[in-house]
Amino acid sequence: MRDLRLLPKAHLHTHLESTVRHTTIRELGGEPPVRNRPFTGFREFADQRSTVRALLREHRHFRRIAEEFCQDEAAQGVRYAEVTFTAAAHGERLGSPEMPLEAVLEGLAAGTERYGIRTRVILDHSRRRSVERLWRSLELATRYSQVVAVGLAGDESCPAAPFAEVLRAAREAGLHLVHHAGETAGPASVREALAVGHAERIGHGIRVLEDPDLVAELRRRRVPLEVCPSSNVLLGLVPSWAEHPLPRLVEAGLTVTLNTDGETSLAAEYQRTREIFGYSDAELADLARASVEGSFAPAGWKARISAEIDQWLSG
Repeated sequence: MRDLRLLPKAHLHTHLESTVRHTTIRELGGEPPVRNRPFTGFREFADQRSTVRALLREHRHFRRIAEEFCQDEAAQGVRYAEVTFTAAAHGERLGSPEMPLEAVLEGLAAGTERYGIRTRVILDHSRRRSVERLWRSLELATRYSQVVAVGLAGDESCPAAPFAEVLRAAREAGLHLVHHAGETAGPASVREALAVGHAERIGHGIRVLEDPDLVAELRRRRVPLEVCPSSNVLLGLVPSWAEHPLPRLVEAGLTVTLNTDGETSLAAEYQRTREIFGYSDAELADLARASVEGSFAPAGWKARISAEIDQWLSG
């Protein structure tokens, strides 16, 4: 079997603050979270992320975690990553709207130079936060070409409708739209993400199988799902890896991409898919190709990475 760390991949769903190294957390004065222990619920999951966010106070902190992210991703065979970052929240907390994002972009640029990985940024916005903050995220996104998308995250029981005007403005500004849906809430949240949020990809989307008509629509429109099995298990949304719907999503003809949510490494996610579901190297290569094709990378980058996947499979 081929080394999955060498399989060229794109990573579409990972939150920067969830990827911070334990050594870095300690050096910033925090206590690293316990990995591989199920959360008691979404609130604990969100609180853990908030604790790490609070440690990030200076330009050098944000720059550091971004560059370290590039190094760690490159070691997993990731050639291109779209990393999600909650820039406006950090800007409000620190009284400097631009600094956190600018520092992250500097770190990503340094990571590209040192490790060869290409990156772009998605700015997310909690559904529990104000419409005004999402407007600030949009203003930031339009100022930096490295930002390719904005999207709604957080508690999916909170509707997307209040943000409709901002999301429409984002689309008109040429930004892509990617929303979390169909994870903690059911198919209705995915339908709203498509209709109100103009979603081009769905973050998670594991509950779409509850609605055959929605499955048919997603299949017809070839809307990619950003599936994060380990995260779903840690959150208690799926009892175990063996019971995860990933194979059924693939068998339904949906466009499935494999991701981490920031809770593990991407090579490990591919390895578990091989071990638990018995996926062949060809099937794993198909997942990697889906991630590349579902990305917002330029066509030339996609072609180059796809050719590298073919070389990995034929080698």
